[in-house]
Amino acid sequence: MLTFAVKRFLEMKKFNIPNYYRSSIIGKIKEIRQEKDPRKKDFSPTVLDYGVVRIHIARHFGFCFGVENAIEISYKAIEENPNKRIFLLSQMIHNPDVNDDLQNKGIRFIMDTLGNQLIDWEEIHAEDIVIIPAFGTTLEILDLLKKKGVATKKYDTTCPFVTRVWKRADQLGKQNYSIIIHGKHNHEETRATYSYSKKNAPSLIIKNMEEAILLSEFILGKRPITEFETAFKDKYSEGFNPEIDLEYIGVINQTTMLASETLAISNFIKQIMEEKHGIENSKKHMANTRDTLCYATNENQDSTYGLLDAKADLAIVVGGYNSSNTSHLVELCEKKLPTYFISNASEILNKSKILHFDFKNKKLLETKDFLPKKEVVDILLTSGASCPDTVVESVLNKLLTCFAKKKNTEEVIQTLENAY
Repeated sequence: MLTFAVKRFLEMKKFNIPNYYRSSIIGKIKEIRQEKDPRKKDFSPTVLDYGVVRIHIARHFGFCFGVENAIEISYKAIEENPNKRIFLLSQMIHNPDVNDDLQNKGIRFIMDTLGNQLIDWEEIHAEDIVIIPAFGTTLEILDLLKKKGVATKKYDTTCPFVTRVWKRADQLGKQNYSIIIHGKHNHEETRATYSYSKKNAPSLIIKNMEEAILLSEFILGKRPITEFETAFKDKYSEGFNPEIDLEYIGVINQTTMLASETLAISNFIKQIMEEKHGIENSKKHMANTRDTLCYATNENQDSTYGLLDAKADLAIVVGGYNSSNTSHLVELCEKKLPTYFISNASEILNKSKILHFDFKNKKLLETKDFLPKKEVVDILLTSGASCPDTVVESVLNKLLTCFAKKKNTEEVIQTLENAY
């Protein structure tokens, strides 16, 4: 895992991103917490007490290092190439506000998030600018662009924590481990990681613990090998032989998955290898891959657990509907209390109605009377790693319009400063 010094360096790095993604209110809240808790040992929420409503804001949320890096590079590409066509392989990040702004500035997307072509490769030429999104891309696409003469290095925004997973996959392959990727097989990042992984190692993608349990039955010989192809259709590398390639295993993940689930899957498979090979022998059959977990994803999720310790009436989670890391925050909150997944403030229609996304069934819902009628309402508020602070601020302000006779934000922030 990353040392405190490295994490501190990453957090202090300042990126040149448009000011309209930043928020003076949210920025001040983060600044107060960072000053008093630089090591982030305290994952309790920040409480903004407006009298008639208390907003509990997660200790850590919003743009991470990788997202800010990607945004900076993308806007730099626009600034540096005023007379060139600029393309993105797919969405820069999973946030509609950021992607819409990039498109409004002339950037065109070559593919959608599932890899379907929006612009034919024949239309892309050597003189064009092609930006690689934060999720990275496959070796096959890089090779295609190279053959076209398109330079990709300068505007490659791949998150460094994603490339760290790729490097670990490369090491594991060279050590003769097969690689199990915990991820969504159709997600851009997982497709890219799988591309790198299968170059040197037999590779298999599993989505959750249910599929890990299914995999264990093949490892232990409890399920016929003839069923493997159907069980993991389109999720394993060419030539994958479960009778041979499940002897030595390393688990890596899509960085936006639930870290706790990745660890649970890894620990479960470790137990299976101990059952098959014995505790001592199992150590060489199962690689230690804890160092591939993304610290920012971990902190977002740990902060959500801390947020859920607060006694509250409901939770609001803000982010893009196709954002994997945001949907996992929603998943955590839904286990405890009514949770509303929104992309921006406009979905809070008024104090009685809210539009929100059901990510499991992929549909937009409208809920009436989402705010309880009580003397003081407690609301949990957090956002995904690709959500701008300005969007969170606008959601906060919109929520406040639902309450009369509340304290003003300046007074509340001053009280917060004095408390810390």
